[in-house]
Amino acid sequence: MDFALTPEIEALRRRTRDFIAAEVLPLEEDPANYDAHENIEEGVLARTREKAKAAGLWAPQAPRERGGMGLPITGWAAIYEEANRSIFGPACLNCAAPDDGNINIMSKIGTEAQKDWWLQPLIDGKVRSAFSMTEPHPGSGSDPNMMLTRAERRGDRWVVHGRKWFITGAGAAQHFILIARTSDDPRKGLSAFLYSADQPGHRIERRIPIMGPEEHGGHCEIVYDGLEIPDENRLLNVGDGLKVTQIRLGPARLTHCMRWLGLAKRSMEIAAEYTQRRMGFGIRLADRESVQIKMGELAHEISVGRLLVMHAAWKLDQGDFARKEVSSAKVHVANTLHKAVDTAIQLNGARGYSKDTQLEWIYRYARQARLVDGADEVHKMVLARAYADEGMDYWRWEV
Repeated sequence: MDFALTPEIEALRRRTRDFIAAEVLPLEEDPANYDAHENIEEGVLARTREKAKAAGLWAPQAPRERGGMGLPITGWAAIYEEANRSIFGPACLNCAAPDDGNINIMSKIGTEAQKDWWLQPLIDGKVRSAFSMTEPHPGSGSDPNMMLTRAERRGDRWVVHGRKWFITGAGAAQHFILIARTSDDPRKGLSAFLYSADQPGHRIERRIPIMGPEEHGGHCEIVYDGLEIPDENRLLNVGDGLKVTQIRLGPARLTHCMRWLGLAKRSMEIAAEYTQRRMGFGIRLADRESVQIKMGELAHEISVGRLLVMHAAWKLDQGDFARKEVSSAKVHVANTLHKAVDTAIQLNGARGYSKDTQLEWIYRYARQARLVDGADEVHKMVLARAYADEGMDYWRWEV
């Protein structure tokens, strides 16, 4: 298990760091660069994306032949972490959720025709996308087998009825991946489909208000009332919907962690800058043992998170699903992000609670990390089941 970066990826990592510092971080300082939902404004985003393309830092996860960087997942880890030093970074490099996960899975399993009409505009940055799976009670959440939205076959088309909610990015998405029930088979009862926002038979019921800040397109509730999808827009085979979710969600969870590590490091960076210059009772805050202990804990937790992420990325690159490795990373990094920004706010005092820094933005964003793509408790159940199945081999070395 050699996690050393290749010289090529290390060079890209440094270029990403320089680009974020020069072109993206300064944008955070001007309120005019934010949209109504506290993310980067569309015109500013478009201009910065053109700069990223010109710098050769566009779509790290997408195949080279379709305009991306074609990096291995271990390479994503290095680039995404640098990108999310800025709250705007991932969107500027086209590696923000949910487009990031959708680009990855469509590159892997889409037909060439599907890649041409659905994937290519997404890689090019011309459209956005969403992954429509989660449902209101009593439908599916962390358990896809509870899914109630149904797709019934009528000739060469599928007709969809049901309801989804908390669908990230749906308000701005043109292209959607939909998971729906096509039979009552406990293992092969779900299927995956592609559709576009301009097709009739569905509507966005509401953009659900959240603590925020929000991704572009928010988190929406969608009603399906007769959406018709041609069979050629089905992903994989009928009954492979659960397989599609497994292929997509493992890497997507891990890319969340990669980005969150960048935000955790940014939080620590803001705390370090302030404590090094702030005086109190005749001493710098940075010289106080209590502050050093807090900063040391953060450095430790972030380092652990990076190793967990890189291990899981390495296993994914070997073709493994890396289920327990991804779950371990997800739990640890989500909590590390929350701890990092909470500590940074505490060390900055009222300044950290204000909008004079990015900490309050990151703090509100960080709370969702312990929920999205599986709550902490669900991932801990995954780990417990893996241990029950593997026993002492749970900690086996790779050979």
